[in-house]
Amino acid sequence: MTTRQNNHVADVTRARLLEAAIAAFAAKGFHGTTTRDICSAVGMSPAALYVYHKSKEELLYLITRSGHENILRLVDEAVATSGEPTEVLRKIIHGFAIEHAKGPAAARVTNYELPALTPEHYAEIREMRRRIEKELFNIVQAGVATGDFDTPDPQMATVALLSLGIDIGRWYRDGGRWSPEYTANRYAEMALRIVGASG
Repeated sequence: MTTRQNNHVADVTRARLLEAAIAAFAAKGFHGTTTRDICSAVGMSPAALYVYHKSKEELLYLITRSGHENILRLVDEAVATSGEPTEVLRKIIHGFAIEHAKGPAAARVTNYELPALTPEHYAEIREMRRRIEKELFNIVQAGVATGDFDTPDPQMATVALLSLGIDIGRWYRDGGRWSPEYTANRYAEMALRIVGASG
């Protein structure tokens, strides 16, 4: 096998282990999951995990980092596309809901297993969460300033908006009553009601 082929195999194996970790962490929680649980799901011995990842915690870190990076990217993209607070908020909440509904297991792990991270990793993810909250708060404040939004407490409205999206990971199931797109559309509508959007 060439170096390129070996690298490809390693990348595929890392990705398979990550997917297995998402499923296991979502079902059993980080502390309830063993390396054997993760590796047996992809037909490998428990020791094989350490060939591709430093630890079980590193898997959790990679999952949570990826999830938060995706949300930060969609927030940045929404802010860059329009100066209208109503449209920006609609895009963010729609994208947030789609992201969580299309990957509810990953969303559960990303948002509810954070205490299992090392202090260093937790600090990094916490900073990303603060950035997301700050951007959303700025949008709500901008909408209040322009008269597009009418809410007496922009900070509380921001917390409510974040909670609205995050909780999708708890209840959403593939093949259920509502599609990701339907869910995202309804959540965007509800988000605008939370901030008292006009029109």
